[in-house]
Amino acid sequence: MINVGIVGAAGYSGVELIKLLLNHPEVEIKKLFGHSTVGSKIEEVHTSLRNMISLEIEKFSSEAIKELDLIFVALPSGQSFEAVSSANQNGVKVIDIGGDFRLKNIDEYKKYYKHEHTAVELLEKSVYGLSEWNEKDISKADILSNPGCYPTSVLLALIPLVKYELIDETPISIVSYSGTSGAGKSLVQNMLFSEVNESVRAYKVGNHQHIPEIKQSLEMFGGKSQKFSFIPHLLPVTRGIYTTIHAEVKNNADEQMIEDAYYSCYKSKPFVRFLGQSVPEMKDVAHTNFCDIGFKLNENGTLVVFSTIDNLVKGAAGQAIQNMNIMFGLDQKTGLLAQHKKSTKE
Repeated sequence: MINVGIVGAAGYSGVELIKLLLNHPEVEIKKLFGHSTVGSKIEEVHTSLRNMISLEIEKFSSEAIKELDLIFVALPSGQSFEAVSSANQNGVKVIDIGGDFRLKNIDEYKKYYKHEHTAVELLEKSVYGLSEWNEKDISKADILSNPGCYPTSVLLALIPLVKYELIDETPISIVSYSGTSGAGKSLVQNMLFSEVNESVRAYKVGNHQHIPEIKQSLEMFGGKSQKFSFIPHLLPVTRGIYTTIHAEVKNNADEQMIEDAYYSCYKSKPFVRFLGQSVPEMKDVAHTNFCDIGFKLNENGTLVVFSTIDNLVKGAAGQAIQNMNIMFGLDQKTGLLAQHKKSTKE
C-alpha cells in the first residue's frame, strides 16, 4: 500500500483528493494536514465525508510525514515551500498541486505569482506532471508539479497541433471559461454568489499566472515557441473549464491531417477523449478525469479547437492521482475509473 498524506486537506482540491483516494485500491490515507482547521475531524469540516473517513486534521511537521510514502500539497501559491522541502529532506515523494514549482524561471514566478521563491534549489528536481506528455520523467520523479487547470485544458488541445506543425506562427487566441471553485475557498467579495450569478467576466487579462506555464510547456512538448493570447473568464458554475482556441492552419492542413495528429498523440492515452469534428460539452466531463477535445475547420482556413475538463479532477486532484499512479508503477486508470475501485467484502 502507498501511505499518503494531504497538506491543505480541507480545501476544494484536498477534499476532491480524499474522495478519489478512498476508491483507490493501493492507497491508504494516513495523515491530513491543515491550518485553520487543525484539531477538527475532516468529516466535521466537510460533512459530505461522513461515514467515509474519520481523521483529525493535524498541523504539518517534518516528524509527522516520516512514515509516509507520498504527500499531496494542495495549498495556494507561495505556501508550499516548507512542505515540499520537508518531504524531500525525509525521502518522501511529493506532488504539489499548487503553482510554486511549475515555472523554471524564478523571475517569471515572481512576476506572475507575486512571491519570492524560497526553494530555488528544488526547481531542478521538480518534474512537470502533464501526464499524457511527460510520462517517462514522471515515473522517476520525487518532486512533481501538477499542471494548472487552465494549462491542462489548453495544452492537451494545442500541443499536437504545434508538434505536427499544423498551425501558423501568427498569434493564436485562447479563450477559457472556469467555474468558481478554481479560485479556491478564500473569501473574496467579487466571488460571492450574488456577484457571479447570472454573469460572465474576464479577469487577469494579460497577466494571468498560467500564461508563462503555457508558453514553457508548448516549447517543452511541442518543440517550438508559439505566440498566443490567453483570456480567462469566470462562469457562474461550481466546476469545469471550457477552452476555445482559434488558429490559422498552415501547409493546407485539412481535417484528416488534424485528426491523424490527435489520434497519433492520444490513441493510447486513457483520459483524453478525442471527439473529432464534434463539439464537446462541459457537463460530459464533470466529476471525471477526462479531457474531451473536438475541432472545426472553417473554409477560410481558420481552425477552432474545443477542450473541456473538470478543473477539480483533471485540472487538479484527478491528474495528481494519475501522476501518482505513474510514479509508483501502477496503471494510470487505477482509482480513477470504475473497474479499479476497491472491492468490498460481502
